[in-house]
Amino acid sequence: MTVRLRDMTVADLPSVMVLEEELFAPDTWTRAMYRDELSQTDTRHYLVAEDGDDIVGYAGLIAYDDEAHVATIGVAAGRQGEGIGSLLLDALLAEADRRSPVVLLEVRAENEVALGLYRRRGFAEIGRRRGYYQPSGADAVVMKRERTGA
Repeated sequence: MTVRLRDMTVADLPSVMVLEEELFAPDTWTRAMYRDELSQTDTRHYLVAEDGDDIVGYAGLIAYDDEAHVATIGVAAGRQGEGIGSLLLDALLAEADRRSPVVLLEVRAENEVALGLYRRRGFAEIGRRRGYYQPSGADAVVMKRERTGA
């Protein structure tokens, strides 16, 4: 795998938005939402995964002193299964562990691949949010991971 991670910038948003639409429609974030997230550098950590000049994945973390939240992870459909999602998640968790004792996330209840990845990284289901994703109305599984060795 020739993928490398780097901080997301506003210049990456056109490519990120293509992936966002491919992966999460109709429940996509907007360009304005990403711009807002990227402007909050004190509590946000967003990455892109690049292969050459192509952005093949992205991820974001919201981190406070008491808890962090995995905000998003997406990998281009044609590149899934290559470990890019694991690479992105591991980078987010390393950042989260520097900032917060607990990491939370929501994931689509029917996304078995993502659920498996999160379980392998120490997340456990703590609840469900009915109709969480809008406008689709899909349910979310809420998961939690506590920092190890803290």
